[in-house]
Amino acid sequence: MQGMDEFQRLFDMVKERLRQDMQEVIYNVWLSELRPVSFEHGRAVLALAEFKRKVLEQKFMEPLHRAFEAVLGFDVEIELVSGDEPAAPPPAQPKGHEENTFETFVVGSSNKFAHAAALAVAANPGKAYNPLFIYGNSGLGKTHLLSAITHEVKKNDPSANIIFTQGEAFTNELIHYMTIKSMGAFHQKYRSAEVLIVDDVQFIAGREATQEEFFHTFNALITQGRQIVLSSDKPPKEIATLEDRLRSRFERGLIADVQPPDLETRMAIIKNKAQYTGFEISDDIVDYIARQLKNNIRQLEGAVNRLEAYVTLRGMQMNLLTAQNAISDIASEERPLPVIIEHIVEETARCYGLKSADLRSQRRNADISKARQVAMHVISQVTGLSTKAIGAEFNRDHSTVVYALREIKDELGRDTGLKKTVNDIMKNVQEG
Repeated sequence: MQGMDEFQRLFDMVKERLRQDMQEVIYNVWLSELRPVSFEHGRAVLALAEFKRKVLEQKFMEPLHRAFEAVLGFDVEIELVSGDEPAAPPPAQPKGHEENTFETFVVGSSNKFAHAAALAVAANPGKAYNPLFIYGNSGLGKTHLLSAITHEVKKNDPSANIIFTQGEAFTNELIHYMTIKSMGAFHQKYRSAEVLIVDDVQFIAGREATQEEFFHTFNALITQGRQIVLSSDKPPKEIATLEDRLRSRFERGLIADVQPPDLETRMAIIKNKAQYTGFEISDDIVDYIARQLKNNIRQLEGAVNRLEAYVTLRGMQMNLLTAQNAISDIASEERPLPVIIEHIVEETARCYGLKSADLRSQRRNADISKARQVAMHVISQVTGLSTKAIGAEFNRDHSTVVYALREIKDELGRDTGLKKTVNDIMKNVQEG
């Protein structure tokens, strides 16, 4: 099929989503060996061993559909076929982190301090800042920096013993070793690490046995001059249930934060992601996405993946309308849905010299009816709501909305003035 390379890359993201959403043992046994075969006309063909195919069809189709929709932005038809090709060996990095290097990290004013600290640690593990503690909200690049450190240390010393784990995984592994009465093996694994990297370390807080074990692991590594790198959504002092002895140790090294990127950095991130995947995006669409998604790097990169899926896998034209459709549900996460809808109604009313109440009233004169149809169109494009839900906003039946959307769509193709008005409304809504 055309676009098989893109499908392979996007399917890797689908599998990573599955891995995050499901218990590790279930994912490893039943889903990890899924392989993409083809993608045509919204239908994905996947292969795996016959006995696993039957179990997956019976028990795991719903999470598979959810994972596809989360990554691609639309549901797909899924066909499973038998194929007994052995699975590839597991990667050294957690799956999905292969591209997270310093070369692919976009540096801006919001993250340059954390980036510089990560570079220093990667160049001189155990000697620069120990521990290095990076904090910030989800989706701002913390995991990227941790993965970049792993790549760089491995590049400089291929034999280095690096352990990259997560706070939740550390707890689960501890429970496993306690259950099988093999704590010696657990100690040997973690206390022999030359570099220990723990993402989302806040998850060990409030867990007595886990904090006890992590305390001793931390001390053993620091005493040996081994490097520790931690990430969290909060600085140590704000992790409420973290033991004081761990908090004081986390604060001994360097604490660096990452903040939401500014407009220029967001645009650079979009261009960088597109360049990495070999997907061309015009400057006006880059600008649109950057203004629409303001607080989360992961969402920006996801928007590029969504847009590529719409163009490559669904055969849609690369234009602003396709971009709006591709990221509508991502964009709606930025602000509560009622706030977005109210803003659209207000902006539309303002453009037509009306009041919001006019658009929601039963009045049917030409100006109000046109403005109401435009508002319905913009709400549909920005939020992806059903026609029934949109109709409820205006006390109208869904058939009225269907008619309005069809009318505006037809007029946009021949009325440049209307097109400009709609684009102005969308731009004002995007800018909040």
